[in-house]
Amino acid sequence: MPLSRSPLVSWLASGLVGWPVLTLVGVGAVPAALRAQGADPQVRVLLLEASRVPLVARQQPLVLRAGSRRWPVAPTESVVVTLAASGGLELERGGAVEALPAVAELWLEPAAGLLPGDGADFQLQQRGYRGRLQLLVGGSALQAINHVPLEDYLPSVVGSEMPASWPQAALRAQAVAARTYALRQRKSAAPFDVSATVSSQVYKGVDAETPSTRQAVASTRGQVLIYGSSLANAVFHSSGGGSTENSGDLWSQQLPYLVSVPDFDQHSPVHAWQQRFEPDQLQKAFGEIGGARSIEVLATSGSGRVRQARVTGPSGTLVLTGAQLRSRLGLKSTLVRFEVVAPELAALPPALPALPPLLPLDGQERVADPAATPDQPPMRVPPPSLLAIGRGYGHGVGMSQWGAHGLAQRGQTYDQILRHYYRGAELRPYGTP
Repeated sequence: MPLSRSPLVSWLASGLVGWPVLTLVGVGAVPAALRAQGADPQVRVLLLEASRVPLVARQQPLVLRAGSRRWPVAPTESVVVTLAASGGLELERGGAVEALPAVAELWLEPAAGLLPGDGADFQLQQRGYRGRLQLLVGGSALQAINHVPLEDYLPSVVGSEMPASWPQAALRAQAVAARTYALRQRKSAAPFDVSATVSSQVYKGVDAETPSTRQAVASTRGQVLIYGSSLANAVFHSSGGGSTENSGDLWSQQLPYLVSVPDFDQHSPVHAWQQRFEPDQLQKAFGEIGGARSIEVLATSGSGRVRQARVTGPSGTLVLTGAQLRSRLGLKSTLVRFEVVAPELAALPPALPALPPLLPLDGQERVADPAATPDQPPMRVPPPSLLAIGRGYGHGVGMSQWGAHGLAQRGQTYDQILRHYYRGAELRPYGTP
């Protein structure tokens, strides 16, 4: 879709063309801790937390393993692992239920001597995944954790985070950002590194892979963003609404490469948006003050995002941060202002003609006592609605995905896109591909 250009946007876009590309430094320049990652490290992805985990072997035989005990799972066979009320595990297969020994973990992996196939190795909740699955027993739920090689994980992330039909430059920028983010999140002391949801980065298994997302990953294989001697915190979001945010205006630390920059998301469907909140929604969001009659922005960041706001309700006021306000109302972003929408009063019925007085049974007309006529109750005005008028979608820090799409449409390469959103970061290989 062609983009409209303001003079400022045109000037910025023309300036991008002359930028030097990010330098791809040789392996010898990579910090030692990063080289130790190996050619294709494993990523541990939390797929599900539940007391019941349904599984299917996809294309080849698998085995469930608990210590030295093994239970074969034939191709296309369905099994269910359940955490029983007693704290032990139960295996359901073929209509029968078998109690498993008391273990802290259970593995689903290829049978001995078999290598992972080209497609999905197992299926969980209608989605196929590569690699192995670890089931950890903890509290009242099982944690289903996918152990998968990084370069096998990324094509799904790219396809889950961006439309696969987008230009390769945008997909490649997403691949590098996702690879950097995943490696930075690895922590050996924790049971998993990332989740499969927006709380980390979205991962929908092999069904989200396409030839274009696999190409984007393969063509950037091993490349990550480095600042100084460390992996950059390569966070990203959907749409910046015209400009991204300084990390220090949202989080506790201002990182030198996560600064506010112009965004190129003018064609994004969420570049500008409105959201109306009715009184019952406001009552639910701000129950401790009886709802909200107005929301006043008290302070904003340099990019215009809400830092602090005052919510006034029938029974008090609240002062909230922008993040708290966004969470309570489910706003697309904190680049927002509020307007009061006056309630619409129903038209009153026209006056009816006076009726003749009713005669009592004795036929004698009586005069009504004026003091006995009840007063009309005062008309109650319903509380107002509020209209949120905003721009962008997401926290606003780092790379804007719609902005990356816009820059790719302008002919920018993936390394130029990364340079724009992660100022001063360098593109390097994490190890020998």
